[in-house]
Amino acid sequence: MAKKEDKTNAMRMLDTAGIMYQVHTYPVEDGAIDAVSVAKKCGEDPEQVFKTLVTQGSDHNHYVFVVPAEEYLDLKACARAVGVKAVEMIPQKELLKTTGYIHGGCSPIGMKKKFVTVYDETIVLFDTVLVSGGRVGLQVEVAPDDLLKITDGVTAPIGID
Repeated sequence: MAKKEDKTNAMRMLDTAGIMYQVHTYPVEDGAIDAVSVAKKCGEDPEQVFKTLVTQGSDHNHYVFVVPAEEYLDLKACARAVGVKAVEMIPQKELLKTTGYIHGGCSPIGMKKKFVTVYDETIVLFDTVLVSGGRVGLQVEVAPDDLLKITDGVTAPIGID
């Protein structure tokens, strides 16, 4: 376990909920912080490393979608999953003020506000998955059921190759 002062909001929330997790760190000096690079640096299968993407719906609400590292969002499927006409990615400059996290360190756990969160349906195929731990250079490995529980998440077919 990390020292108290080294913990992110995501890790503190996992601790508070009594959810077991493992911390993975990776070097960031090369600037390669995209999900596929993170999977390689952590020695994990990219299908098991999930990235967190934040959108805004046609209803002006924000929605969080979490997909495997090598996949992209199917925006029409995402809109269907949350019951709105359309969703689009929020501008990167709005990420911090919306979620409390920066690009490359956005975790589905512990955002400033609880948003509707949808995970690609493939998440349930794994015993554990990795998501951002809330800081660039940090991932947390957690059981999918625990991740769904702590974020009140649901699953849907939202990713495309």
